[in-house]
Order: sequence, then structure tokens, then C-alpha cells
Amino acid sequence: MKIYTKRLVALMALASITSAAHYLDNHIDLSRDARNLAAWVIDSANNQDLPFIIIDKKEAKVFIFRPNGTFLASSPALIGRKIGDDITPGVGQKRLAEISIEERTTPAGRYLAGLGTSIDKSELVWIDYESGVSIHPVTTSNPSERRLERLASSRISDRRITYGCVNVSNRFYKEAIHPTFENSSAIVYILPEVHSIKTVFGAEADSFSHHE
Repeated sequence: MKIYTKRLVALMALASITSAAHYLDNHIDLSRDARNLAAWVIDSANNQDLPFIIIDKKEAKVFIFRPNGTFLASSPALIGRKIGDDITPGVGQKRLAEISIEERTTPAGRYLAGLGTSIDKSELVWIDYESGVSIHPVTTSNPSERRLERLASSRISDRRITYGCVNVSNRFYKEAIHPTFENSSAIVYILPEVHSIKTVFGAEADSFSHHE
């Protein structure tokens, strides 16, 4: 009886994974990692009935979902210049000029994010306030960085330029990011590129990565 119960539970879990992943397969711009993480979020209700965003650093893309898991929008993004999943302690208190290249990472993890303002009073979405990591419209204050050109590039390596923040186009911010956060917080999931899914999000999320 116990063996039968265990098998039944396993089959139910597999069916849940399959159905959620199948639903997301219709969105062809989702990478396997992003699709599987979204399937886990939907199946487990890890987003706690809030809108959620998945940032896929390997693809340098942002994906937005409604609270019920319905896919809403996606966009290319600029991300941290340095490959890595961890934030250097205290980096959020440094001036930009003091942040070394090695410290310019976009951290992996799960974050409760919300609207806020920058030093110059511009609107942005704080992912991790203490570390100074946010989502905001692409900045053009340093012409030599060619951020608008990089954002339009199809090469992932071109889209690695920021100090750790996630930059999107002004249009995408106004039409998709701002409305998502206008009346609600949202959960932001940043996929790892060095650590494993299990290390960052736990064994339950990792179990979804082993199914097509």
C-alpha cells in the first residue's frame, strides 16, 4: 500500500510538471531553464498570487507573467557585465566609480520587488535595495557604453554592460514593467548562470529542470 501511494504521488507530481511545462511550451522565446522555472512557480504557487518576472541572464531577457501564470510580455535586457550569481557585500553602498568589474554582477535568486526612486528621483523597480540592484529604463549618460545599441544587438555578450542592474527599453518599461508594479509588488526570479537551480531555488524547483 505504501509503495502504491508513493508511486501515485510521483505520477501526480510528474503530471503536474508535464502540464505546466506544456502550457509554457507555446512561448517559444522561453529557454528551457526559464520555462521550467515558470512551470515550478505556477505549479507550486511560489509567487503567492503576485505577478512574477523571470530574468534569464544566459539569454539576457526578461519575462513577465500575470499572477495566474499567464505569460504577459518579454524583452531583451542589459545585465551585469561580469558573469556570476553573487553580490559582493557592501557593493550597494559604493559609488559607481568604485565598483570593480569583478563586482558588476546581477545576482541570482528570488526577490520581492516594488517601485521606488533612484538618487535623481527617476522611477525604477528595486529588486534588492541594499545591494542597489534594480530594473530601470536603459541609461545613456555614458555614450561610450553604447547601451541602446547593445540592447538592440542579437549577441548576448553585447548585452552584458551594467553594474548589476537590469536595463530595458523605455517603451518596455512604460508598457509592461510599470503597469505590473503600479498596484502591486511582484516576485522577481533571477536565474543562475554559475550556481545550480537547486542551490538558488531549492530541490523542488530543481526537480522541474529534469523534465522536458
